[in-house]
Amino acid sequence: MNKTVNPNELTSEDDFGPLYAARKKVYPQSVSGTFRRIKWGLMAFCLGVYYFLPFVRWNRGLGAPSQAVLIDLPNSRFYFFFIELWPQEVYYFTGLLIVAAVTLFLMNSVGGRIWCGYLCPQTVWTDLFYAVERFVEGDRRERMKKDKSSGLTLRRAGEIALKHTIWLMIAWWTGGAWVLYFSDAPTLVKELLTFQAPMVAYIWIGILTATTYVLAGFMREQVCTYMCPWPRIQAALTDEWALNVTYRYDRGEKRTSVKKAAELRALGEQVGDCVDCYQCVAVCPTGIDIRNGPQLECIQCGLCIDACDNIMTKLGRPKRLIGYDNDINIQRRQDGKAPIYRVVRPRTIVYSAIIAAVGGIMLYTLATRSLLDVNVLHDRNPVAVKLSDGSIRNAYTVRLLNKSGYDRVIAIDADGPVNLTTHVVGADSVTPDRPMIVIPRDTTSELRLLVTAPAENNPEKSIPVRFRVTDIGLGEVATATDNFVAP
Repeated sequence: MNKTVNPNELTSEDDFGPLYAARKKVYPQSVSGTFRRIKWGLMAFCLGVYYFLPFVRWNRGLGAPSQAVLIDLPNSRFYFFFIELWPQEVYYFTGLLIVAAVTLFLMNSVGGRIWCGYLCPQTVWTDLFYAVERFVEGDRRERMKKDKSSGLTLRRAGEIALKHTIWLMIAWWTGGAWVLYFSDAPTLVKELLTFQAPMVAYIWIGILTATTYVLAGFMREQVCTYMCPWPRIQAALTDEWALNVTYRYDRGEKRTSVKKAAELRALGEQVGDCVDCYQCVAVCPTGIDIRNGPQLECIQCGLCIDACDNIMTKLGRPKRLIGYDNDINIQRRQDGKAPIYRVVRPRTIVYSAIIAAVGGIMLYTLATRSLLDVNVLHDRNPVAVKLSDGSIRNAYTVRLLNKSGYDRVIAIDADGPVNLTTHVVGADSVTPDRPMIVIPRDTTSELRLLVTAPAENNPEKSIPVRFRVTDIGLGEVATATDNFVAP
């Protein structure tokens, strides 16, 4: 007999279950192996670059900043070793974002969530915080036992205090290193220590210290599971040939203990290599069981591969019961065929071609870009003025950019109306018909330019006018085009 249910009497928890799963604290166990060594190496490299790069020096000449990588917001400059980018060159940052995004797609198409498992800042700092936790409190079993104990001894309180102190020191230096990219690092460090730094520096250090401490020390796998959008995007971008951390169930099933497996084999029954030791679960930083198949929480760090390989080695069985693989090869092995791997395929070729094309264009434009530039803006009110002798005058705002590390003497020429003359307001020149001015190094200079054309031989309509600035010493030329308008 069917029971009629009143929707008004239903509660989400009693009748449909909770709206979200309660968090189960994860206690990753330490492990050694190939992928653990790769993670240690990449962690040391990434953190070393992040923490110490602001202190690397680069000589750009007298008066120029000597920091190799510097985001100079007051002067609107970005310095990266020998490269200096201006706000007008924002397209380089656009190109970098495109290359970064497509590189992420390429990594996914080749090896799944390589970024998440090895290079993501959340992964790197969380891994570092886990290492501190193990160093202070012990490995998995010890930490679980200590957390379950009800009493708080003096020794336990000391361990907790030491752990959080080290976490806060790491988080503080993380925030401090970030602000060093926006000012001369040695100078800012001295100002921070003597409490003479700008207040905004202390504010940002505080914000980044708090976020690093909370995200890496407490939220950990929750960031990857619930806050990060990449697992959802990655699932839509992957294909059947992408290599992911995979439990090879064709070899592992049927699971059973070592003793039971020996008994079943003696009876002629088929058993797998998996012995249900749960080491793959114990070392997982997100606490999942890789044997249950692909899961959103899996960051594919490869630690379960190391754990399983260690067990297989002890049992005298082949390694890589868990490994980077795909379902196609599992099916092929079940059919008695050899596995095949297709790293080079249309998807990866297209991604590589996009990276090469965008990167090549950026390198070409960077290598051939001019360090002298000019922009011209026509006056709008009035557009043109007719003088008493019948000649026509147009006024322009000319912005000159000298991106080099030395002063320039430049000459300004204009081509368009017949017999035109040019005059820079407020600037004297030794050649009245061809204004020459000095532009200081690494600056933008703005001037007002008057262009006058006699009434005869000039049409009574708008005609193009081309402005040309020439470096007298080097002969470098920059041009801009506008219109000469009749009143």
